[in-house]
Amino acid sequence: MVRKGRFLSWIFLTLLGILVIGPRLTRASMIGQSAPELTNEVWINSAPLRLADLRGRVILLEFWTYG
Repeated sequence: MVRKGRFLSWIFLTLLGILVIGPRLTRASMIGQSAPELTNEVWINSAPLRLADLRGRVILLEFWTYG
């Protein structure tokens, strides 16, 4: 019986922590903000682009690095 009480207390405290800390973690998200400007120095298969040039278009941005 004591184990069940501890388990329920643990569940309650975990959920309380998620409710308290969760919103603070999402504030750092960039959802709803403007994208940062592209600052690449090397462009392959195109001239350097700005975000203003791409406004209103659907784009696929693929980037990678050597590991």
